[in-house]
Amino acid sequence: MIQYDRFWRTMKNAGESTYSLTNKHRVSHSTLDRLRKNQPLTTTTLNDLCKILNCKIEDIATYVPSEQDQFL
Repeated sequence: MIQYDRFWRTMKNAGESTYSLTNKHRVSHSTLDRLRKNQPLTTTTLNDLCKILNCKIEDIATYVPSEQDQFL
């Protein structure tokens, strides 16, 4: 399971808020909701967030093995 716990710390460290992400950078409320719920995001969205926050992907997301992962 991909978790976005690091996103919130990175956002705060970058001096951004959910308000600035939605109003200044045009990040949708649904994207923020998906981040809160650790739901899938597109690589394009992750790229945009890295650009906005001037960070690496590992500053936003981590992989944690979970029983909810699909069976391969």
